Amino acid sequence: MRTWDISGLSVEPSQPLVIDSEDEGRAILIQLRAGEQLSEHQVHERAWLLVVSGGIEVSDAGGEETVAGGSGLFAQFAPNERHEVTATEESRLLLLLSPWPGEGHPSNQES
Repeated sequence: MRTWDISGLSVEPSQPLVIDSEDEGRAILIQLRAGEQLSEHQVHERAWLLVVSGGIEVSDAGGEETVAGGSGLFAQFAPNERHEVTATEESRLLLLLSPWPGEGHPSNQES
């Protein structure tokens, strides 16, 4: 068994911290300042995003649907689903990606 106190780990804004990475998945801790964004993007893997502390708004591509929430908000994105995350206050997020790396990820390209 391995454990982490994700509320106590040191992570700087704009410098995500990979806390674990295996073939089955990757766990990344992200610290965002109030107003900071993860601009519209997508990942190759299925993604789960948990708000550990603070508050965020999550929007789908084009901003047609936006959900706001704080500590405990848990969002799931399909592989390649475009989305945007905006911190409404200083926020700590846990991002889980599976599998790692996903199909189409640049590190998975054959020569």
